[in-house]
Amino acid sequence: MAKKISLCMIVKNEGAALGRCLNSVFGIVDEIIVVDTGSTDSTCKIARQYGAVIHHFLWNDNFSDARNASLALAQGDWILFLDADEELSSDSRKILTRLIQNNTAEGYFVKIVNYLGKEGWIESVPDLVFRLFRNKKDYHFRGAIHEQIADVILEKNPRACYQIAEDFVIIHHGYLDEVITEKDKKHRNLMLIEKELEQNPTNRLLQYHYGVELFRAERYAEAAGVLIQSATDIDPNTIYFPKLIRYIVIAQQSSGQLQEALNTANLGLKFFPNYADLYYYTGLILFDLKHYSQAQNAFLQALSMPEQPPQYASFGGVRGFRSYYYLAQIAEIFLDEEEALKYYLYSLRDNTRFTHALEHLVRILKPAKEPLYTMECLEKVCDFCTSEANLLMGDIYFRYGAYGLALHYLDQVEDGFPASSDIKLRKGICLIQERRFFESLRLLEDFPLESPEYPIAAVNRLFCFWIQNKSQKVRTLWQALHNLGLAQDTENVISLFLTYSEESAPSSNLVLGPEGMLLLLDIVQRLVALQEIKRAMYFLQVLHPNALTEYCMKVAGIFINYSEESRAIPFLQTAIEANPSVEAHFQLAEIYYHLGRHSEAEQHYKHALRLDPDTPRCYVRLIELYTAWRQTILNEALEKYPDNKIFKELSEEVASSHEATD
Repeated sequence: MAKKISLCMIVKNEGAALGRCLNSVFGIVDEIIVVDTGSTDSTCKIARQYGAVIHHFLWNDNFSDARNASLALAQGDWILFLDADEELSSDSRKILTRLIQNNTAEGYFVKIVNYLGKEGWIESVPDLVFRLFRNKKDYHFRGAIHEQIADVILEKNPRACYQIAEDFVIIHHGYLDEVITEKDKKHRNLMLIEKELEQNPTNRLLQYHYGVELFRAERYAEAAGVLIQSATDIDPNTIYFPKLIRYIVIAQQSSGQLQEALNTANLGLKFFPNYADLYYYTGLILFDLKHYSQAQNAFLQALSMPEQPPQYASFGGVRGFRSYYYLAQIAEIFLDEEEALKYYLYSLRDNTRFTHALEHLVRILKPAKEPLYTMECLEKVCDFCTSEANLLMGDIYFRYGAYGLALHYLDQVEDGFPASSDIKLRKGICLIQERRFFESLRLLEDFPLESPEYPIAAVNRLFCFWIQNKSQKVRTLWQALHNLGLAQDTENVISLFLTYSEESAPSSNLVLGPEGMLLLLDIVQRLVALQEIKRAMYFLQVLHPNALTEYCMKVAGIFINYSEESRAIPFLQTAIEANPSVEAHFQLAEIYYHLGRHSEAEQHYKHALRLDPDTPRCYVRLIELYTAWRQTILNEALEKYPDNKIFKELSEEVASSHEATD
């Protein structure tokens, strides 16, 4: 006789999701029982369209009571329970029919794939849940929240046998950011669990769920304490124990208890030596502690782990792009750019949507300095065949000030992608930077006065005319912008186009707020990219020295980015005088090193190390510097004393060491 399946659900205002759920099971379940706890939208109407039996239930802050109301109505031999924000995978329909033919299983743990994150960055995390069991009158859910029935079935039937059906897959959308925010799940769950814990303060499973909810609410120290308490004397074979260990580690890490987190991870690996997540988080903690060699080993261990079982609920990418990314970061810290590029590439190949790796790849290749080389390198390893990919590359190159490359990729977007005003605006800016002024003006003049982008487009038209020394058109546009009633900082910046003079030095008394400085520095960057250095310096010289000091590192970065390192020196010196930092000393040392001013470079590398002794890149550079210095001195000595035995031996020693390195 064919076995029948009852789908049991509890719902409230699930009109947006319910159809997707019911459509995934329609035709394979024999009845649909929907317990509604007070919907005011289209939920019940949608349920009726699928032939559901609807029971209205007065909500009493108890999920088990609502679940048990659905069980009381179920007539099938088996119970499948789902939430409205879940659905069966397409392959699971046939598998469900096979599972219920098993005469030995009383119920099944099945695989659930949780989607986390938000649009544009969604991750999947697998887990095991108990969702399919035989329908018997004395089987009832227990617990006001995170309701359970697996333990109850065993209490009622000690001989009950459970099986794991990993090929039966439920897809869960309810952890997506917009769903959690819309339903205020965090606040609701905390309130219900706290109420339940008052009645059952020693319930380990309830404590675990409470700790998880505290973690999601970013109350990390409290979460760690509760989770540790829930782990006390727990059976290591408990199905959620691996996740519990991981949650303790990341709660301790997030609350700054780094050594405690390391200890917990090491303990967890004794129980679960193949748990990739524990190696990965060990790597993260060691990375934060600047124990780079140990961190590197941990990430490599994570990568070497086998496929993770569902009960580990392993985060996507710990055996791939995430670990590769941090291996690349470590390589960068040691100035090994070739190794860093390799790992960033591995990371990107493992997850093409992981744009952090792509951004770092681009940065290392220095697109503003070496545009053609950058494009050739990336096009050898990346596929930019879609409009979305071209738009992404255009956006990245634009932010890095590689305007020619940005224009190249933005031009590819229009074939298969709606041309937004933002794309048009950026293309207009890039055309100015390529000195294709006529084409730029055609785009920028296409923004009507009522358009939100009109002021930005008008400022860029003004900039375009100013570069061409068309003073009358500059004045006309300035007046039009002035009549719009711009913010005072914006007005002050664009007024500088009128007061610029090649003959006279500007007065240094302008003070701008953050928005004004952002606009001014953008203009400076674009002028440096155009090799209009004198004009760029004018915009910097009009600032009051005190107003500029805070931004000296950014200004220096602009000059460095466009191979104007010597001009960055005074700005770095000012930054060091105002607020000595590792980065300022290191950047200044790098410039001196490349200019062959080794004594000054050595001084600033050492200053950086005094500020932070855990700066490997400074040691790398000092070793290179001393090696080069030694070779220079040795060459001078040999030139003066070519027959000296000591100098000859030293020269042979250096030569052999170079051969060994090669």
